[in-house]
Amino acid sequence: MTTHSTVRDVTERIRERSRTLRSAYLQRLNEIRHRERGSDRMGCANVAHAVAGIPANDKLKVVTERAPNIGVVTAYNDMLSAHAPFQGYPDIVKHEARRHAATAQVAGGVPAMCDGVTQGTPGMELSLFSRDVIAMGTAVALTHDMFDAALLLGVCDKIVPGLLIGALHFGHLPMVFVPAGPMPSGLSNSAKAKVREQAAQGLVGRQGLLDAEMQAYHAQGTCTFYGTANSNQMLLEAMGLHVPGTAFIQPGDSMREALTREAVRTVLGRASDKAYAVPPIGELVDERVIVNAMVALLATGGSTNHLIHWVAVARAAGILIDWNDFSELSEVVPLLTRVYPNGTADVNEFQAAGGPGFVIGELLDAGLMHADVQTVRAGGIREYANIPSLAATPSDEHALSWHAAQPTKNDAVARPVASPFSATGGLKVLVGNLGRSVIKVSSVPDDRHVIEAPARVFDSQGALQDAFKAGELQRDVVCVVRWQGPQANGMPELHKLTPPLSVLQGKGFRVALVTDGRMSGASGKVPAAIHVSPEAAAGGPLAKVRDGDLIRLDSIAGTLTVLVPDDEWAQREVAKQPEEQRTDNAHGLGRELFAGMRRNALTAEEGACTWL
Repeated sequence: MTTHSTVRDVTERIRERSRTLRSAYLQRLNEIRHRERGSDRMGCANVAHAVAGIPANDKLKVVTERAPNIGVVTAYNDMLSAHAPFQGYPDIVKHEARRHAATAQVAGGVPAMCDGVTQGTPGMELSLFSRDVIAMGTAVALTHDMFDAALLLGVCDKIVPGLLIGALHFGHLPMVFVPAGPMPSGLSNSAKAKVREQAAQGLVGRQGLLDAEMQAYHAQGTCTFYGTANSNQMLLEAMGLHVPGTAFIQPGDSMREALTREAVRTVLGRASDKAYAVPPIGELVDERVIVNAMVALLATGGSTNHLIHWVAVARAAGILIDWNDFSELSEVVPLLTRVYPNGTADVNEFQAAGGPGFVIGELLDAGLMHADVQTVRAGGIREYANIPSLAATPSDEHALSWHAAQPTKNDAVARPVASPFSATGGLKVLVGNLGRSVIKVSSVPDDRHVIEAPARVFDSQGALQDAFKAGELQRDVVCVVRWQGPQANGMPELHKLTPPLSVLQGKGFRVALVTDGRMSGASGKVPAAIHVSPEAAAGGPLAKVRDGDLIRLDSIAGTLTVLVPDDEWAQREVAKQPEEQRTDNAHGLGRELFAGMRRNALTAEEGACTWL
């Protein structure tokens, strides 16, 4: 299938834009790749330190036999339900490596915070920047420089982008990502959202809300809605960085250990029982692979956080992308899935309907993904249109086989390109005198794609919640929540605003959110112009908005404007962040340690990077 002209043109534009940066990146990788292996290159004391803690037989393999040594970077902790299964993975990895005359060492661990725990609390102000901390932690682990390949264990929101950014700074190594899968379905996401809306209205008390939440989040594995964590897994499949079909196999499934062992065999170059040298990750992740990830995000209605994260990921590989690239692709990439918050199904239902394999196969057949890319598998990206299953044999209880994903088994959850939920990916860039922002409209009702209403300006999400509880928002309104960007307070997600805004919209009011903060797509059915750049703290236009200003959010035309005469707007004073709020954001719960990151953070469209 010929690659779609828009996909081809966007890729070529990215390639041309990135030519100098990418060339310098690849040159650095090439120089590193031709060094002697670690235990031969390093001093004797260095090598002795590196192997002092491992069994004697492994020492012999590393030092004398020069066997491949796999570095494992793990984001394990049992605060995150999605990461708790990783506790036993290193032992599995080491056992499988030894079966193939190789060794493995846990090179290091990286922090991994749960946004579900910190939503609406001061700790959430560390969340976005934790991505760059994880990238640095990955670099610290791999800096031991004794490894011939690496496995990266992570699933959730900032963790996968952080691991990937760190990995790309060690782009000379072959690497495979190893997930853990989603938790079994509990209380449906729709039922959970309903209880939250009832709680926002005071119709359900704390115990009722707690009961519902604990029925929804109840076991090991990722949360079952299609937020950033599960979008991460879809994108890694589309980039060819997983063992194919690994993303949404549950932690308790008998296939889970088999797939983890297959990741070891894959990174060692023994995929499908054939010798295949896995390309260095920095070579593998090229412009086409980045575009494939962008297409997969759009086709599945994934998290808007990736309009920040994948800009940073691409930059780590010497590739420059921007929101215009996403928006142009969105015009030709159809929406193939309805998974909460863009539908009622959860990721387990998505997996049962065909999962990533079905979607990738459809996109490849339609020419909407680049088919001629390298992956960690010998068969290329087409292998990722396959579904794994156990094929137990007398000699190997963990043997796997793959078969092509079948046509969708539930067209309420997943559909083919020929009959999509929408002809476009549902993502728009909004541009106007309020700056640049993005909006996810894949689940916004058609009659809410254009909102024009008076502004109510808030300096925090708490202030909006207080106004809602006081009954001050029972009208058509555009809620402007500012001082929520990277430089102001670390750009927390504002999920706590979804229930009250949904309640207002449910009452028939025309409402919208405009903010320089994040929503992760969790705004769902409420129109939300997010990531507004430049942010208010950098003197952006949101700092000029006043209560009562008429704001027009037009996701059809792609505009975000305040309807104030140009001369008046030009002369209007730029507000300053309240001193009390600025001081509060800088202190407590470790926020002092992130002052340099807030100060140096780039804009959301530049990936909110703190390391450039």
